[in-house]
Amino acid sequence: MGDPVPTVRLALGSQHPAKRTAVERVVQYFWPRWELVCLPVPSGVRSQPLSDDETVVGALTRARGARLEVDADIGIGLESGVAPGPLGRWYVVSWAVVVDRDERIGIGGAERFPLPEQVIQHVLAGLDLATAMTQVFGPLNQEAGAVAILTRGRRDRRELFAAALLQALCDLERQRSGSLHVIRSRAAPGGK
Repeated sequence: MGDPVPTVRLALGSQHPAKRTAVERVVQYFWPRWELVCLPVPSGVRSQPLSDDETVVGALTRARGARLEVDADIGIGLESGVAPGPLGRWYVVSWAVVVDRDERIGIGGAERFPLPEQVIQHVLAGLDLATAMTQVFGPLNQEAGAVAILTRGRRDRRELFAAALLQALCDLERQRSGSLHVIRSRAAPGGK
């Protein structure tokens, strides 16, 4: 018999339930055996990042910190922020960064969505997005996030984090293989 498939140890730099759920949804496409440790790792950026760059730095800091704290195979950082964009509007952005033992970095982002003017006014005045959304729309479900309110339940935060993480892990996978050759996964939709 061959060697058993090793268990990949993953460390998520957060204990937020939406982030944990996103990781659990995505990692099954990459490893048959894995374990996940969720740690409260500071992002090193302000509580409400105000650019793509700041949001990515927060995700990277969480990924590195979590990986090192438990000597994991892969560290994962998921971070949302607010960033200026087209047509003079502000958008919610979600980024994922993964780091392996060799310090290779995979990065991925989710789709962004525009914020109403009254929400961004509160954010630019110093409130975090959750507080600003609550002031404008009422209580916010932290797991579903602002996107759930703005899409009337058609999308939620877990899906955004999962999309970003999928891209980050694919980016890391390409770096590790040194190839752009695509192999379809049986686990993924469209796989053969």
